[in-house]
Amino acid sequence: MALRLIFLGPPGVGKGTQAKKVAADHSIPHISTGDILRAEVAAGTDLGRQAKQHMDSGGLVPDDLVVAMVARRLEQDDCRDGYLLDGFPRTMGQATALEAELARTGGAIDRVLYFRAPDDVLIRRLSGRRTCPDCGAGYHVEAMPPKVEGICDRCSAKLIQRDDDQPDTIRNRLDVYKAQTQELIDYYRAAGLLVEIDSTGSVDEIARAVVRALEP
Repeated sequence: MALRLIFLGPPGVGKGTQAKKVAADHSIPHISTGDILRAEVAAGTDLGRQAKQHMDSGGLVPDDLVVAMVARRLEQDDCRDGYLLDGFPRTMGQATALEAELARTGGAIDRVLYFRAPDDVLIRRLSGRRTCPDCGAGYHVEAMPPKVEGICDRCSAKLIQRDDDQPDTIRNRLDVYKAQTQELIDYYRAAGLLVEIDSTGSVDEIARAVVRALEP
């Protein structure tokens, strides 16, 4: 039986880690709009060229283009037995367009997992990230610290904190996410598809909650 899933959640909630595990466990593709956009642009498709125009000008790719690219991706053979959409849809416009497209092809979403955690937890997770500017290695001051504080284990360069990992920037990102997606969360809850996942625990604890959420 096909398993068609949507994973939603704010930055830092850990849904990407869980999405990869679920996709591997159920042998279904893990699909993100970022991956699709990059593939379409790299392939030089008509949709990719249109999307690139918006991206190059610093604008958002319109919903109709995003949905068209996702729909084409879902028609590929590896999606026949299901798929996991990571972070899509982001807006009600995308959600209703996706629903219409799936109805046209005789499919429907089985479950929507919404990963949630308090803002202070998310800010601590994201603001604790550190990156090596030379070799690209990633660290976290609590979860995965370097052997020497502030110094890369691989190349001994001084680690940096990215601008978008500053607490004030993170708060703004979380506010934007909430404003964009609250209507979407309410929509899937009303449809009886939404399962909320408490993401304040460890990776293993969250994984066990996901397994329970996907039980028939």
